[in-house]
Amino acid sequence: MCGRTNGTQRWRTATAAWLVAADRERGDGVIASQLSPHHAAPVLLRTPAGILLAALDTGIGEPSDRPTVLLLPGYTGSKEDFAPILDPLADNGFRAIAVDLPGQHESPGPADEAAYLPEPLGRVIAELIGTLPAPVVLVGHSYGGLVARAATIVGARLAALVLLDSGPGALPAGARLDALVVGAPILRESGVEAAYAVRAGLTAQLRDPAAQALEDFYRHRFVSSTAAGLLGMATGLQSEPDRTAELAAALAAIEAGIAVISGEADDAWGIQAQADMARRLGGSLVPIAGAAHSPAVEQPDRLLRVLLPLMRSWTARR
Repeated sequence: MCGRTNGTQRWRTATAAWLVAADRERGDGVIASQLSPHHAAPVLLRTPAGILLAALDTGIGEPSDRPTVLLLPGYTGSKEDFAPILDPLADNGFRAIAVDLPGQHESPGPADEAAYLPEPLGRVIAELIGTLPAPVVLVGHSYGGLVARAATIVGARLAALVLLDSGPGALPAGARLDALVVGAPILRESGVEAAYAVRAGLTAQLRDPAAQALEDFYRHRFVSSTAAGLLGMATGLQSEPDRTAELAAALAAIEAGIAVISGEADDAWGIQAQADMARRLGGSLVPIAGAAHSPAVEQPDRLLRVLLPLMRSWTARR
């Protein structure tokens, strides 16, 4: 019992450090959110293997010859993490599709935790890409970047890959890794609802009462996600090897573009590790001013100013 209590306290301490840091990084607090309005339609996509993925799709009723931008969220995230950039992508001639990965939010998922490691999820995404009109630009945020990398390595048909606040391998030491390590036993022993209750109790004093709708959304998507998915992805974040060399070879083989983009105050893998990864992939890191780990909601306009010219150049060649 004492060990369980100490574990909960350590999780609270680690998560508090993470959330307080994020609060500082947002500066004036005027940001878009997962509840930003958009015109993307909620759809259910099916891979050739029959795996179902909940998605937001701007392409319903639009010309079918538009280039596709497929957006993958990070750990504990969802398709709504891209809400602020969906309409701007569509307005600039792209079909934007943001998905919940298997086991996340509104996507069902298997009971096997190993199915949520980057490579198995990458194979699911590679299969999905095979059903989409080319050219396809794949954008992976955080853990979604590890999944996007795996999809590329196993042969996804891409015009380009964007790694957004994602690193070369497992998370480095820090508050985010600490929260995963000590949070997993709570999730495994007591379930998703109990795990979120601990998190909610910790962050109550940090919440803006005016943001209750957003807090309700955060809770809903967390408790809607499968425990196996949360645990399996947490394992992936702690164990994924550095596969940068494999990725470079895979990109070269299909002559695909690559961009590594990060909020300038990212606290997950950090700027230096992402800059080194970008160099090894033949490019350089593009920092987003005023953003931390989630530029799509923290600085969507600045992110779009980077993404749109790159996407136009990549898809024009295909």
